[in-house]
Amino acid sequence: MSPNPQSAIPLYYQIEQELASLIAKGTLAPGSRLPSEEELVQKYGVSRTTIRKAIQELERLELIEIRRGKGTFVRSEKITQELTGLTGFVEDMVAIGLRPSAKLLGKATVEATEEVARQLRVPIGTELMQIRRVRLADDVAISLDETYLPMDLGQKVVENDLEIAPIFSLLEGKYDTPLLEADYRLEAISAAPFVAEALGIEVNAPILLIERVSYSLDQRPVDYEKLYYRGDKIRLSTRLRRRQSPLPLEVLPRLDAKNE
Repeated sequence: MSPNPQSAIPLYYQIEQELASLIAKGTLAPGSRLPSEEELVQKYGVSRTTIRKAIQELERLELIEIRRGKGTFVRSEKITQELTGLTGFVEDMVAIGLRPSAKLLGKATVEATEEVARQLRVPIGTELMQIRRVRLADDVAISLDETYLPMDLGQKVVENDLEIAPIFSLLEGKYDTPLLEADYRLEAISAAPFVAEALGIEVNAPILLIERVSYSLDQRPVDYEKLYYRGDKIRLSTRLRRRQSPLPLEVLPRLDAKNE
């Protein structure tokens, strides 16, 4: 359907509504690529400025996403990841029917900063193995994982193909290091430049940072990770059991008359 230049409705809005309708009907399926800007100009017989305005509105409505160097795509539904146990990315994606993969960005010996030293309970300046990978689901970047391992384990782990072998599986299945439990800390932050570049998103885009310390036997911390998840791709879900209130009702602060 061609936009009507005689209508009081702006041309960009007519095009936006048609594309939104195609997305809603599934004609433009989740994950599919939109025609290029030039193709849309030719199809609708309007200016690039009009097409860009329509695309901007669709992006604002979170119906599409622009991937730098790749094009514009219909936004897929968010992945729901359950926080009900200590699992790795590969296990989580396989459980929901997605194909996990990884891209190794680098591995290096680094000195423990105050933050990392505190998490792994080692002196500041201790040599550790740092591993950075982008994790993908069905070829879409989901997270940037920054892993720190004690050198005795890290030197062994990096001998493997880390684009194929999950670190959890290597620790438990190859290096006799069972992972028993973990501490999780979650924080909403903005993407720093190195995170944005790795994930193909804009600098300062909303992301979710998960810090995870995994423990082996004798409560030894053996794996500290900073997991930077795309805010537009992931939602976390958990179920909590209610604890009995430690305070009897009669000792709880009373509301004043104005607030009762």
